[in-house]
Amino acid sequence: MTKSDQTIQQKTDQLDGIVAWFNSEDFTLEQALDKFKQAEVIAEDVQKDLQSLKNGIHVIQQRFDQDGA
Repeated sequence: MTKSDQTIQQKTDQLDGIVAWFNSEDFTLEQALDKFKQAEVIAEDVQKDLQSLKNGIHVIQQRFDQDGA
């Protein structure tokens, strides 16, 4: 499954895993920057997905308001 095929829940689960790594005994400074960059990319992707959902809801709401008028 590619990153774009993942659900918002799957992406947030990935973020949770990264946060857990930062709090684990596996944490190393050498890997921290890469993990942080990975989390940043996933967080931006989640934000885009949420904005897309919000836009879709707004369109549906407009249609509903027009049909109800």
